[in-house]
Amino acid sequence: MSGAAPGRIVVRDRVTQKVTEAVAASIIGVDRDQVSATVSGSRGALGVQLRSPFPVPPLDDTAAIAAAGPVLDRAAEVQTDVAQRLAEILGRNVVRVDVTITGAVTPIRRRVR
Repeated sequence: MSGAAPGRIVVRDRVTQKVTEAVAASIIGVDRDQVSATVSGSRGALGVQLRSPFPVPPLDDTAAIAAAGPVLDRAAEVQTDVAQRLAEILGRNVVRVDVTITGAVTPIRRRVR
């Protein structure tokens, strides 16, 4: 096959926003409806602003807290991972990912039977 057929491909802004929210939620580890994203672009590059709570271990579990690492380090990992994953999915360069942590969520403890 010799390349793409003639024509145009348009990806609406709303699609890019929803894909960004889904990718960020998956990477952060929260429900998609807890993440909001604003995506802007120029010259083929994207800038992303994310707002989301971050999962934290139960505060009485010192081993889990130590294993989780500092929130700022995890947020920096989210920036990198979101940029890379969006570039793979959307085929556009992601030049900036701003993360605003809006709160903390802890996993629900389930009783072992």
